[in-house]
Amino acid sequence: MASAHDVAKYILKKRGPMTAMKLQKLVYYCQAWSLVWDDRPMFPERIEAWANGPVVPDLYYRHRGKYMVSGWQGSIKNLDQDARDTIDQILDFYGSETSQWLSDLTHAEDPWANARSGLPVGARSDKEITHADMAEYYSSL
Repeated sequence: MASAHDVAKYILKKRGPMTAMKLQKLVYYCQAWSLVWDDRPMFPERIEAWANGPVVPDLYYRHRGKYMVSGWQGSIKNLDQDARDTIDQILDFYGSETSQWLSDLTHAEDPWANARSGLPVGARSDKEITHADMAEYYSSL
């Protein structure tokens, strides 16, 4: 199975430098839609419901302190054709949107909101956005 790092590398190779926030949201949507279209997770790393939207902590700890991200350590070879096709579709649909637009969109969707249920706005959280919540929500769209 590919890792979130492999997905991030592929996204940056296809789209070039972007904000860390945008990269996080695109990786999130790759996972969500892979669960629906490919009937499997794209990567095993956990996604958490942070104040600014979904975040893969494993990615965050690598880009921490950077606003823009231009390169990534990962291996595109670990992505099979279904994964690449899914990522390409995500980039076609969401790739031209801004970081803030993507963050606002995730805030309006159930998986992030459900994971943050009961938390004050802006509160820190390490609550997981589950595969089940993502698959259920996005398959209904």
